[in-house]
Amino acid sequence: MKYKITFIVLFVALLGNAQHGRKVFGKDPLINLENFDKQRVYWGYFLGFNIYDYKFDYKKIGPDINVDRTTGFSVGLVGDLKLMEYINLRFEPGLYYTQRNLTYPNLTREIDAKREVGATYIHFPLLLKFSSMRTGNIRPYLVAGLSRTLNLSSNSKSQDDNQQQKFRVKPWTSNYELGLGIDIYLEYFKFSPSIRGVFGLDDELIRDRDPNSPWTGNVKSMSTRAILVNFTFH
Repeated sequence: MKYKITFIVLFVALLGNAQHGRKVFGKDPLINLENFDKQRVYWGYFLGFNIYDYKFDYKKIGPDINVDRTTGFSVGLVGDLKLMEYINLRFEPGLYYTQRNLTYPNLTREIDAKREVGATYIHFPLLLKFSSMRTGNIRPYLVAGLSRTLNLSSNSKSQDDNQQQKFRVKPWTSNYELGLGIDIYLEYFKFSPSIRGVFGLDDELIRDRDPNSPWTGNVKSMSTRAILVNFTFH
């Protein structure tokens, strides 16, 4: 919640600053950064927050593993290459901090039933950006593409497993991504809030040594689902 409040305040402050002494929105806005989109390549950075989840598929019907999602923080860089008038190629490497808390309802002892799965991701998305025509100082867009993610907190090399309270996942995963956003042309820079869904393509779970493990034995696959909200500055 604190991240959401921070970014809402930031967003309102930016719009207020843009409208000071200049009409950004309205019937006849003054056009800001008129030649910005004529650039072949431009750079930027983003701040944001994220909500990560897991999608579980099971081998047989049984109690679902409950995932308690938390709000994480994101920061990264943006490189944008203009391919055509309305199509750009974007590379957005970023660092994502998050945590998921898993609860296994079939286990009674709290030390067994709870797993805190913290993650530090280095995320490498390659996206196509499809923009609409610019109207005044705004320009909506859609993005879609693929990504690879490195989890620095995967515990993949650990010899311990859930018997020793160690939850393990694979370090690298692949995803596809879909999202939308809006470019807002301010007096001195372009501001772009966006929201994007991330859908994991791989089974990320590393099984326990015991094939009948109550933590991993009934899991057919476990893949990432995430919502990313980014605020980009160019």
